[in-house]
Amino acid sequence: MKIIASTSLLFFLIALTNPGLAGDKGENQRQRISSGSKWEELAAYSRALVDGEWIFISGTAGINPKDGTIPESFDAQMDQIFENIKTTLAKADAGLEDIVRLRCYIVDRKYVLPMSKKLHEYLADIRPANLTIVTQLPMDEALIEIEATARKRK
Repeated sequence: MKIIASTSLLFFLIALTNPGLAGDKGENQRQRISSGSKWEELAAYSRALVDGEWIFISGTAGINPKDGTIPESFDAQMDQIFENIKTTLAKADAGLEDIVRLRCYIVDRKYVLPMSKKLHEYLADIRPANLTIVTQLPMDEALIEIEATARKRK
């Protein structure tokens, strides 16, 4: 018991002087990124959350943040989604190249091929992990919503 206590104290002192050993890297503050949407306050979420080198972007629909409109066409919604994601990543000092995972929610499987073409257009060289789910979305006009995870590179 005495050895364990001494070892624990030693590890604590080493970790205190070298935060990287404890997995903290000195970046233990979380940064919230907001788009200013009324839904963020209503549903108690952030557009994105930066935690150290990780960026977690909430589900993003093709809504134009300037006027709240959503285009009718699937391709236009995808373009707006990627504009919204790029804007969010820029606020976190990152870019599309930092994306490591996507979750794509589409309202009909007929959108799998058009979605794949747009993902190839924006992410061909990046090729993040991806999960696609066919489901109903909260907004009737939305045909797709994308959630992204990114990791900042030095």
